[in-house]
Amino acid sequence: MSRDQRIFDLIQRMRDGKLRTAAELAQAVGVSTRTIWRDMAMMAATGIPVEGERGLGYILRSPLVLPPLMLTAEELEALMDGLARVGSDDSAQAKAARALRFKITTLLPQAGLIPNPEDLG
Repeated sequence: MSRDQRIFDLIQRMRDGKLRTAAELAQAVGVSTRTIWRDMAMMAATGIPVEGERGLGYILRSPLVLPPLMLTAEELEALMDGLARVGSDDSAQAKAARALRFKITTLLPQAGLIPNPEDLG
């Protein structure tokens, strides 16, 4: 996993505003706690609102949101259906399609059109 992907995954895991230990985050993304310490320091230095310290844990203080991409329900359904079809095997493109579907579902409103990622297959 690239560092950029790991940072994205860490941010996604921390979006709920809960305090997370470095050990918990390290296990979730498959790296050492030392790597998490470095990633958190880099994130804070670049302006990502992460706070915390070694031994206590880390928290994302304010939500990170992207500008809205306005899709109709039909457009979203077509996009998700297409990604599901591409993501149905073990190729690199299929893995990328599944990752993109996950990213899209995390950006949907809580009362969004797709209730949870498990329903996406």
